[in-house]
Amino acid sequence: MNNLDYGQRQTLALAGVFQVAQLVNDLATRGLVDQQTFATSINSVLVTDPETTTDIYGGELSNLRSGANTLRKVLLKDSSVNPSVLRYAMAILILNTKLAKNPQMLTAIGQRLDAVKSQAMHFSPTHENVLAALAGLYQDTLSTLSFRIQVQGDPNILQQTGNADKIRALLLAGIRSAMLWSQSGGKRWKLLFSRKKILQDLNQFGF
Repeated sequence: MNNLDYGQRQTLALAGVFQVAQLVNDLATRGLVDQQTFATSINSVLVTDPETTTDIYGGELSNLRSGANTLRKVLLKDSSVNPSVLRYAMAILILNTKLAKNPQMLTAIGQRLDAVKSQAMHFSPTHENVLAALAGLYQDTLSTLSFRIQVQGDPNILQQTGNADKIRALLLAGIRSAMLWSQSGGKRWKLLFSRKKILQDLNQFGF
């Protein structure tokens, strides 16, 4: 997958963003997520020096199937997609734009991630200690920006510390994919005109 063009990288990154958005909505409303999909998204935060785009998502395109399916449904205006999923995805892209204008925060996040990566090697990427560390990183940095992502769901679920940590860690994973998307030339206004190309890419990837 080294020979992906910029458009294909954008499509995979968007699938990563929508995968996170779907997971956040599932967790906030039901308290449950698919564990493999969750692990793929959390792992993506810890892959800071990938050789290929797919390395960010565990080296297998199939790890993005959930996000790709959600992205396809959104592009086709499928009413089965919860409106919150699109709202979270767009909010992640906006928050990434704010972060890109704050090099000091980007540096701080990179330094903190090095410590979390060591923790993940000792435990596992989805261990509660690692998720708490990722959540703390999100809280100390991205949640201090003027634009904040408001997650809505079942208050009983959202008030549980473990779930709150998972959601914040997922939002950090969303930013990871949004960064890849923007680094590959992604712009929010382009989404209005790229629907056909994105669908073609999804077909080509076998989603």
